[in-house]
Amino acid sequence: GVCAGITPFNFPAMIPLWMFPLALVCGNTMIVKPSERDPGATLILMELLKQCDVPDGVVNVIHGTHEAVRFICDHPDIRAISFVGSDTAGKFIYERGSKNGKRVQCNMGAKNHGVVMADANKEYTLNQLAGAAFGAAGQRCMALSTAVFVGEARKWIPELVERAKKLKVNAGHEPGADLGPVISPEAKNRICDLVDSGIKEGAKVLLDGRDVKVPGYEKGNFVGPTILDDVKPSMKCYKEEIFGPVLLTMGADTLDDAIQLINENPYGNGTAIFTTNGATARKYTQ
Repeated sequence: GVCAGITPFNFPAMIPLWMFPLALVCGNTMIVKPSERDPGATLILMELLKQCDVPDGVVNVIHGTHEAVRFICDHPDIRAISFVGSDTAGKFIYERGSKNGKRVQCNMGAKNHGVVMADANKEYTLNQLAGAAFGAAGQRCMALSTAVFVGEARKWIPELVERAKKLKVNAGHEPGADLGPVISPEAKNRICDLVDSGIKEGAKVLLDGRDVKVPGYEKGNFVGPTILDDVKPSMKCYKEEIFGPVLLTMGADTLDDAIQLINENPYGNGTAIFTTNGATARKYTQ
């Protein structure tokens, strides 16, 4: 029948390509509602479909925000919905679409953890943490937003801060930019509010990027690399997905403590361990 895909701003080509090719090869037609922030990539994909002689009407694009989403959830001819995005939107789409008898899959928020063991290769680990936490300004569902340092590995945190300080914040098309702006003023405000809430709840600011200024782009939605230490599971900044260039650092006495911490977090998506010990890595994956 008719399937629908509701896609986010952060991977405007990749995520529609998760959806409509599979719908088509299984004999369905497709409606795609791209993010209103950057719909152009989806339109380019539609042009490519026309060049491939896909008949008009097989894949269709609608634009909009809440009204377009409600249309997809309510229209009786749409039989299935695939969504990638925030918790708030995903819960709404899942509830409303399911009530209307549709099959709905929603891929929503994440809180990805990385465990750092003292036996890890320090140079490699710190480079990977900086890239995973701050790349794409943290606006990806697989961003590593929480690092759990086990035992003596906590001594590496100051070096991580120094690496993060060297990252260049600039417009994404400028040469040498390591991270660009976040998607909107609202996103910047939300990120800053979550950082502020962590500070008020007792987290230590090791690096504060909330007031970063980028020459030539003074009105841009920039947030620089930010690191909060001594974060606790009860803090709002830990319980919610920040979706910005903010790394939370936590400590654990043992690997078992780190595993328990991660397992108690309601979010999944991805996790990693940095170690040179095969037995440790095997235990972690199990």
